[in-house]
Amino acid sequence: MRWWVLVLALGLSSFATAADKVMVMALFADKAMVAIDGRNYLLSVGGPAHEGVRLLAADSASALLEIDGKQRRMALNDQIGSRYKQAPTTDVTVWPNLHGMYTTAGGIDGQPVDFLVDTGASDVAMNAAQARSLGIDYMVNGQQSMVKTASGVVPSYSVTLDRVTVGEITLRQVNAVVLGGSQPDHVLLGMSFLGRLNIQRNGQAMVLQKKW
Repeated sequence: MRWWVLVLALGLSSFATAADKVMVMALFADKAMVAIDGRNYLLSVGGPAHEGVRLLAADSASALLEIDGKQRRMALNDQIGSRYKQAPTTDVTVWPNLHGMYTTAGGIDGQPVDFLVDTGASDVAMNAAQARSLGIDYMVNGQQSMVKTASGVVPSYSVTLDRVTVGEITLRQVNAVVLGGSQPDHVLLGMSFLGRLNIQRNGQAMVLQKKW
């Protein structure tokens, strides 16, 4: 029974140290000053978690935090209560990075992806290596054609993704294209996904909202 008491004690200790309130106080490249229950911590990407809060990414516009195992992107002065259960939402706010490009974490068929939001791309687009890492068998299931890119003429494969996820938004049966070669550098979140959403601007932020 002693081991069971120890496990229970550890579980209660972990619960007790979870943060109640989290607020972003300052933002830097790969670092963020975060107030956790009134105490300030300078968090670094790749560094340790404090009271259940870990920094996954940061720039001058926002920080991507993991709070008690859940990811949350927060801008300067944003504040949340991590134990307060928020009402379900299908709004996703995307902030520009230091280069003015809108990037966001998401998923394709259950695999994690860092997307570059591109309203000029007709479909979700990726290069061959990215497709292989996601387990997309584009050469078997894709419809091949040839397209002209900055690197020359390359093969292109049209495929259908079972599901694409950004935040709380998941869409099924999303058209995508896989390009031979090394371009694009990032997986592009194109209009085959974005066109099925409402897109609004809130200052510098881009707000994605699922249509009902």
